[in-house]
Amino acid sequence: MIKNKALLGILFFISSLFTAYSCSSDKEPHTEYSKMKTARVVGYLSSDSFSKINSIQFCKLTHLNIAFANPDKNGNLVFNGDIDAVIKYAKSVNPKIIVSISLAGGVISEEQASNWSALIDKAENRPAFIQNILKFVTDHNLDGVDVDLEWDAVTTGYSGFVLELRKSLTDNKKLLTAALPNNTRFVNINEAALNAFDFINIMAYDSTGPWSPNKIEQHSSFEFAKDGIDFWHKQNVPSEKLTLGVPFYGYNFTYAAVTSSTFGEIVQAGKQFADQDEIGKIYYNGRPTISKKVEFAAENTGGIMIWELSQDSFDEYSLLDVIHKKYTALKIKTTGLCSN
Repeated sequence: MIKNKALLGILFFISSLFTAYSCSSDKEPHTEYSKMKTARVVGYLSSDSFSKINSIQFCKLTHLNIAFANPDKNGNLVFNGDIDAVIKYAKSVNPKIIVSISLAGGVISEEQASNWSALIDKAENRPAFIQNILKFVTDHNLDGVDVDLEWDAVTTGYSGFVLELRKSLTDNKKLLTAALPNNTRFVNINEAALNAFDFINIMAYDSTGPWSPNKIEQHSSFEFAKDGIDFWHKQNVPSEKLTLGVPFYGYNFTYAAVTSSTFGEIVQAGKQFADQDEIGKIYYNGRPTISKKVEFAAENTGGIMIWELSQDSFDEYSLLDVIHKKYTALKIKTTGLCSN
C-alpha cells in the first residue's frame, strides 16, 4: 500500500509537470509579447491637412497631435477645422490611439503671441485660461495637451503655466507633452517645468531653411539627430521621456527663395528619390535615413515623432510604413496593430 501511494505520488508529480509545461508552452508567445520593449510613434496633423485623413494609416501611430489651437484675448482656445470628425475617424481605425491638442506652433501671429504672454505671464490670468484648455479637451474627448510654444513665445510665465496645467491635467488623468528644439533649452523653462512633461518631442529638423538661404545643406541629418538626443540627455531628461522628431518634408535651395517640398511630392517626381536624401539642392530624409534614425531612437529614446503626417507618400514608399516595419523588425511593440 505504501509503495502504491508512493507510485501514485510520483505519477501525479510527473502529470503536474506535464500540465504546467503544456500551459506555459501555450502561453509563451503571449508572455513574450507582453515583455517586448515598447515605443511610441507620435504624428502631428495640421488642421490644413484634414482632407487627407483617409490616406493616413492611424493603426501605425500610438499618439496623434492635432495642430494648432491658440487663445483669443479672453483665453478661449480657437481652432480651425472639424476636430471632432478627425478624432472620431482616427479612433475608429485605432481605438487605443492617444489624441492631444497641440497649442501655439512655431509660427504664430503677433496678436497670438501677445495673447499668450498676457495669459501666462500674469499669474492671476492662468487659472481661468487653464480651465478653458481643460474644457476644450473635455468637450472634444481629447486625451491630452501638447505645448508647442517656441522661441520668443516662451516668456517668463512659461514654467508657471506648465506646472499649473500639469496639475489640472493630472487631476483629470490627461497627458502633457511638449515640442522643444533639437539643441536649445529656453531660459524660461526651469527644471520643474521640464520634468512636468510626460515626454518631450525633439524637433530634430530645421537646422537650416528659408530663414537661412545661404546655408545650403541637409536640415535634418543623422548627426543632427544624435546631437539633439545627446543635448537633452545632458539636460537630465531620461531616454524614455525623449521622442526623436523626423521630417516628412525637405527644403529646396535651388533658387533665392527657399521653398519646402513634401516627401510625397519628391517621390512623385521620381520613385528612385525615395531612397536618397538629396536631389541637387533639395534636402530631405529618404527611407534609409528614416530607418537608421528609428534604430538609433530605439536604443536612445522612447520613440519617434513625425512632422507632418500629410506630407508622406501614401504608397509603397511611405515613411510611416518604414517606421512601423523597422520597429516590428527590431521586435519593438508600438501599436500592436497592422502586423506590428
